[in-house]
Amino acid sequence: MSCLSISRRGSLLSSLVPVFLFLSSASVSFSSGEDAPLFPTSHRIPTSGAFLERNYGVVVSWRAKRFLAENSSTTTGSSGDEEPPLNSSSLVLAAKRTYRKDPLDDFNKYSGGWNIRNKHYWASVAYTAVPFFVVAGIWFLVFGLSLFLMCLYFCCCRRAPYGYSRAAYALSLILLILFTVVAIVGCIVLYVGQGKFHSSTSNTLQYVVNQADMTVGNLRNVSGYLSAAKQVQVAQVFLPGNVQTDIDQILTKIDSSANTLSERADKNSKDIRDAIAAARLALIILSAVMLLMTFLGFVFSIFGLQFLVYILVITGWIMVTGTFILCGIFLLLHNVTADTCVAMNQWVQNPTAHTSLDDILPCVDNATAQETLSKSKEVTSQLVDVLNQVITNVSNINFSPNFAPMYYNQSGPLLPLLCNPFNPDLSNRTCTAGEVDLDNATQVWGTHVCQVSPNGVCVTTGRLTPSLYGQMAAGINVSFGLYHYGPYLVSLQDCSFVRQTFSDVYTTYCPGLQRYSKWVYIGLVMVAVAVLLSLLFWVIYGRERRHRVYTKEHMPKPIEDYDRDKPT
Repeated sequence: MSCLSISRRGSLLSSLVPVFLFLSSASVSFSSGEDAPLFPTSHRIPTSGAFLERNYGVVVSWRAKRFLAENSSTTTGSSGDEEPPLNSSSLVLAAKRTYRKDPLDDFNKYSGGWNIRNKHYWASVAYTAVPFFVVAGIWFLVFGLSLFLMCLYFCCCRRAPYGYSRAAYALSLILLILFTVVAIVGCIVLYVGQGKFHSSTSNTLQYVVNQADMTVGNLRNVSGYLSAAKQVQVAQVFLPGNVQTDIDQILTKIDSSANTLSERADKNSKDIRDAIAAARLALIILSAVMLLMTFLGFVFSIFGLQFLVYILVITGWIMVTGTFILCGIFLLLHNVTADTCVAMNQWVQNPTAHTSLDDILPCVDNATAQETLSKSKEVTSQLVDVLNQVITNVSNINFSPNFAPMYYNQSGPLLPLLCNPFNPDLSNRTCTAGEVDLDNATQVWGTHVCQVSPNGVCVTTGRLTPSLYGQMAAGINVSFGLYHYGPYLVSLQDCSFVRQTFSDVYTTYCPGLQRYSKWVYIGLVMVAVAVLLSLLFWVIYGRERRHRVYTKEHMPKPIEDYDRDKPT
């Protein structure tokens, strides 16, 4: 083997050394974050008040629990590796999963649980992405310094190229093709992953917004029924004055709760939509630019367009740095998504009156929901009493013509009374024989409507005039509406509608969110590493190609060629 060949192989090895040094430094950076795994496992711990009371004999008020949950991160955490013990003053969501080092608290463990309004939570979850940021910094500085030294070398110490090694040339070409293919695959994974992640996030957000809108709509429907109840009059009989006053007061509270829920949901929805739209645009641009740059770099290297290759190398240097930073950001997003899903599941299993999940979908104020439920029952009962009073005292009595306006020539079978679904204490009541319920009262009473003369007197058999029947039907519709929304108001009172929403999100949407967020940052890692190695081999292969061309042009001709060139 010639000395020239050995020197060329040594040149290739010296070119590859920075690559392995970079990868080894990257692995050290990743391994240093022992408390911040890329795929931290989920754990569930019971944190409900019932659990604390049952196991520790301690009862903590909801307000005290919320205060402790939101401020526990300000206390100094343990510097060891053990999980924090669950004690009677704890009310945290995803406690074990979020037990990470907090750089804002001297790298003590954060113990405040999932809380998107807590800066210590964001600092601790951002710490899991530090390895990518470190790699981005190392790459930017090391490769930037290498480019600077290369420029100095070519400007000040340039010398004629010398021979090349066929093995080095073939190896650099094979690795260039390999890393180009990996970069293309990474761009495809990134593009597909961001599309699925955006779709999954949008569907989840739309579901939560729809649930909030449905709640607001139902509250406004209840408000509308209560307002209509004030206007109900049957044969000049209205609801009692004190009931109408109570309706006015509860309407104000219902409108306030509905507005609060609507404003909170709209604001959160807008913020999240803006964030995912910006993230999607950045990922689409990044995947397109990286794919184009990888293809052009390969083509320029193959055809020996070194000036264009150097331009792409400088561009790629910056783009790879940005891609590593995006890797860290999406790892952070992946961990936050997983934390949120675990927090939702724990809240569903251990529902509390107030938690940090109120920032996603707040429960309606319990006092307002309870008062609305009570008042809707009272108004329903009062309306039924009004209708039954008219039936008993007007429609079912055969007045003489002297008792106008009570007389309108009532006749025929008696009207059945309307079933009151509530007892005087507003507990549920079972209908008795002969009563009609709210579901079919209008149909039954419709058979007792008579035809009237121009002065409003029945000219056919019947107990109700069309006008009186219309008033009673309006009262039934209002009563039925309020009674129909009773179970819904119960769900507001115990916050079960939020529990159902979070349960659906956890079982239906969380698997896709976590899967596709992982796809995104895996694609980013593939693109970053593959393009990093590709641009190194753009330079290495271009150098080998240039040396190969120079060697062929300046290699002495064989003796046979000289003899062939001699004149005869």
